[in-house]
Amino acid sequence: MDKITVEELKQRMDAGEELYILDVREPYEHEEFNIGGKLIPLGEIRAMMIDEIEDWKDKEVIVYCRSGNRSGQACQLLEAYGFIRPRNLEGGILRWKEKFGG
Repeated sequence: MDKITVEELKQRMDAGEELYILDVREPYEHEEFNIGGKLIPLGEIRAMMIDEIEDWKDKEVIVYCRSGNRSGQACQLLEAYGFIRPRNLEGGILRWKEKFGG
């Protein structure tokens, strides 16, 4: 599984790069703090309720959760569903907050 660091992601976001970012946490977690990713909880990905990101299949999709565990599972599922380049955000939101606050 491909990974990306919070530093690399922040640099790319600050540069204004067009990114496809997926938050696989629960809605209450997303409301508390997020970095702008599209919210689709892991359970919905497991149930293949991912029609709204179907056009991301041929893109690099950066996936994050709280610590990197759920997003790792989501990356594996996305690969199984034909997504060509899901990338797990190492350390998730916890690492993001550690480095950049929030």
